[in-house]
Amino acid sequence: MATADRPTRGYTATKDQLTTRLRRIEGQVRGIERMVEDDRYCIDVLTQISAIQAALDKVALGLLDGHVRHCVQEGSEAGKSEEMTTELMASVGRLLRRG
Repeated sequence: MATADRPTRGYTATKDQLTTRLRRIEGQVRGIERMVEDDRYCIDVLTQISAIQAALDKVALGLLDGHVRHCVQEGSEAGKSEEMTTELMASVGRLLRRG
C-alpha cells in the first residue's frame, strides 16, 4: 500500500524476500574477500564470483518482473507507456552490458 512518504514499488510485496537474498549475496562477497586474504586458488575465487553474479542476475530479473507487472502497467494506464517502455529497455540494456 502506498503512503505519502513510501510509494508502492513493483517489489514491495516481496521486499522481505529480496532483502534476505541481498544479505545472502553480501555474505558471499565477504566470503570472497576472506578467500583473497587467505590466498585461495584463483579458480575457486572466480567460481564464487560467478555464483554471486548469477544470484544478482536473479535479483535483477525479479525486480524487472515486478517493474513490468506494476510500474509499467500503472504507467500505461496513466498514458505514459512509451516513456515507461523506453526507461525499461534502457535498464535492460545496462544490465546486459557487462564486461
